[in-house]
Amino acid sequence: MKTAVIYWSGTGNTEAMAKAVAEGAGAEHFTVSDFSGSIDDYDAVALGCPAMGAEVLEEDEFEPFLSSVEDKLNGKKVALFGSYGWGDGEWMRNWEERVKADGAVLVNGEGLIANETPSDDDLENCRQLGKALSE
Repeated sequence: MKTAVIYWSGTGNTEAMAKAVAEGAGAEHFTVSDFSGSIDDYDAVALGCPAMGAEVLEEDEFEPFLSSVEDKLNGKKVALFGSYGWGDGEWMRNWEERVKADGAVLVNGEGLIANETPSDDDLENCRQLGKALSE
């Protein structure tokens, strides 16, 4: 199964998560700005973005990228992950509903979040998410 991990990170927290997801999946990882492939070329994708502002996805790079690939998520196995520093995870719940409405098959039924810097347990959960994505 060909898998990609695509993410945006401002502080490095979501980047650490992306690396762990990619490790678990045996996949390549790309920042949104470095991804030049097509979602169509992958059987499964993991998407990572932290909560920004009032619990929304990052608006300058990640949101436009997600909008550009939403029509390609129907029937595709997708994992979501990201870090946050405040709030209660509303951004992830909204994101989950959005990709489900796009027809994505959400791995584990929900996204994976870590508060601030991911702990060793959080990173292990990321590796397990990657493994589940690639199976």
